[in-house]
Amino acid sequence: MRNLITDVSGVRVGNAHDARAATGVTVAVFDQSVTASVATLGGAPGSRAVTLLEPEMTRAVIDAVVLSGGSLYGLDAAGGVSAVLCAEGRGATFGGITLPVAVQAILFDLMNGGEKAWLTQPVKRRPPYWDLGRDAALAAAVDFALGTVGAGYGGTTANLKGGLGSASQRTKQGFIVGALAAVNAVGSATIGEGPHFWAAPYEQGREFGGYGWPAKLTEPDLAIRFKGQPVGATATTIAMVATDASLTKSECKRLAVMANDGLARALRPIHAPNDGDTVFAVSTARADAALGPAGEPPALTEIGAAAADCLARAVARGVYEATALPFENALPDFRRRFGKTVRRSTPQ
Repeated sequence: MRNLITDVSGVRVGNAHDARAATGVTVAVFDQSVTASVATLGGAPGSRAVTLLEPEMTRAVIDAVVLSGGSLYGLDAAGGVSAVLCAEGRGATFGGITLPVAVQAILFDLMNGGEKAWLTQPVKRRPPYWDLGRDAALAAAVDFALGTVGAGYGGTTANLKGGLGSASQRTKQGFIVGALAAVNAVGSATIGEGPHFWAAPYEQGREFGGYGWPAKLTEPDLAIRFKGQPVGATATTIAMVATDASLTKSECKRLAVMANDGLARALRPIHAPNDGDTVFAVSTARADAALGPAGEPPALTEIGAAAADCLARAVARGVYEATALPFENALPDFRRRFGKTVRRSTPQ
């Protein structure tokens, strides 16, 4: 187990970023088309083809999930991903035309200090996201970096640099569950002014430092902190959970809903009016075991609970593994803020 979402058989992940613009794209590519759904709880989402994932819609499977910075400009990324998938012959065929399905969610990282030339010269300069989507899809592999990479490259939280995180675990029924998160939260992943993560109860080993909870939660610890005042539009955490269990589209919908609880366990506050918080849920159906009759055993409940735990851990790892952006007034990363005791598990 790599403690990555790619522990779920059939999932590969690729990252690409533009350091000068301080933004990037992460793509989950599947070895075969997968069943998927989505749950969006943020008040201001930006997405591509997500309505297709509702259980009542006709299309049953997808070929990639795209997580991107750039706000609405970032929606170009799915075009680059689709070009790679098409060249590989992926997707459904209609009248000899191959149509891969790459669904996408975006986050707002336009105010992090990077040089977004397309904002000031919209006719002369185009956003980099189509190219970043292509490059991320081409880079997809079972091993990938965390922290200031891909869609997490430009991410921030209320008090620390955000980033890309991932985690996985095996359920008691034998299914593998994994999560992938691009953390650009309006709130904080840590408690008060200390190094303790809100997700600490779910940590496995020392994957984000092993600090545990503080001895006591004080009133200042519980005070609401959020970034972007008074603009309040510089947020959104986007994510994906996956399992090798064979799920229907409706079951994937329930999995996405349950997984959203992981964001609530790891970030405070979450699902705000200007957030676009979106969680995709994917079933690769590669496990040998079957769910069995509904409720006996309660495998979907267990998978959903594990997905929420994995997503909480992925959020904390995304912050823990990040490095600060090299710009004036950039937020510090976890290591810079809390010192040399931090040990990163993934090379930057």
